[in-house]
Amino acid sequence: MIEEPPVLTLIEDFPRPTQAQVDALKGIPTGFVCDAMNGLGSLATQIAPIGPDIDCVAVGPALVADNGAADILATLAAIEVAQAGDIVVASVAGHQGCSASGDQVMGMLKNRGAAGFVTDGPMRDYEGIVEVGLPAWCTGLNPNSPYGSGPGTVGGTAVVGGVSVSSGDLIVADRNGVVVIPHARIDAVIARVAEVKALEDGLEVKVRNEGFCTPVDIQKMLAEGRAVKA
Repeated sequence: MIEEPPVLTLIEDFPRPTQAQVDALKGIPTGFVCDAMNGLGSLATQIAPIGPDIDCVAVGPALVADNGAADILATLAAIEVAQAGDIVVASVAGHQGCSASGDQVMGMLKNRGAAGFVTDGPMRDYEGIVEVGLPAWCTGLNPNSPYGSGPGTVGGTAVVGGVSVSSGDLIVADRNGVVVIPHARIDAVIARVAEVKALEDGLEVKVRNEGFCTPVDIQKMLAEGRAVKA
């Protein structure tokens, strides 16, 4: 290139979920949210709670920090951009050779009012992160240091854990994993979650009272020709 590209791009004009939308999904298990999205929406299994010493539960708007591999410039910039309640979703292109964040960044994000941190890379400084107490999801631990040279983008879109995540999407995360609700689907998912919860509650009562039940009616399937005895 004749000219060097900018090392940092900031995108501020993206739609955010309302506080009412965020509140509607607090306390809802991620499994219910996935069921409300036809069984989909979760990031890859490798992106998991950092450890058992933090109560890793969070609901909030995604603020995407799109870094290159082994770089955290966008993540550092996201600290200044983040609003109270945001969940910073830091892409490092899935790079596993060094940490994508550590305890000092977690402390700064918590001071900023962030609700959580998600990355497709590892983290470091586990004891310090536990002390900070900010819920975090990552691929594991690695003490190697990243760079902060860029390029990077804050407020855009990135593929994280196999899912396209845009700033302003709604993140629902707990011990089971991280689920992304696209901004345009938030209200529909909230409505569907209520139906899912009612079905789950009814099934739970049935299982507890009967001791055993099966969701598969084999006799009906045989009668309809959808099953055969070999």
